[in-house]
Amino acid sequence: MSRHGVALAAVVWLSLTACGKKDQRADTAAVGSGATATGAPAAGATTGASANAGASATLSDPNIVAILDQANAADSARGRLAETKGTSADVKNFGRMMIGEHHALRLQGQQLAKKLNVTPQPPPNDQSEAQAKTELDSLTAMPKGKAWDKAYIDYEVNYHQQLLQTATKALDAAQNQELKDLIKKAAPVVQKHLDRAKQLQQKLGA
Repeated sequence: MSRHGVALAAVVWLSLTACGKKDQRADTAAVGSGATATGAPAAGATTGASANAGASATLSDPNIVAILDQANAADSARGRLAETKGTSADVKNFGRMMIGEHHALRLQGQQLAKKLNVTPQPPPNDQSEAQAKTELDSLTAMPKGKAWDKAYIDYEVNYHQQLLQTATKALDAAQNQELKDLIKKAAPVVQKHLDRAKQLQQKLGA
């Protein structure tokens, strides 16, 4: 599987509700399309810069809101692929978790952007939407099997490790208190995803 720089991603976790199939499919379509689940311009359809570029960049609130949307759309899309292409029940279930929870987060982020009247603006020289599409295309092209399961989970471990690092940067950079509060609520769920992915990584590597 290709190894691309993981998108600079700060995500917001509130109540993680179940999501309708129709809206979840819209997340998949949004990767590379710039559309929200409702068909309107995404809250950050072209998301933040790569992790390396972001290390020296200062994130604005519009940057963070943009990063949020693309990160959730991309991981939800990969989860939908895992749900259908995964071989093991564990990988399929992990994919379902990514679909439901990341789609719920995406809606929460879009609602917050609307409430705060923040226009999402990706950081300069952003490549993460293209990276997400390339990764999804790579996973789509891979044949189904144990190697696919391992490639997907390996990517998700790396992705969520970067996610935690970026959430910390975003928390420090955010100006709006509501945005800060939402980012704080993200950490436990990001960690949950990472812990589960690591468990599966170890199991698949055995």
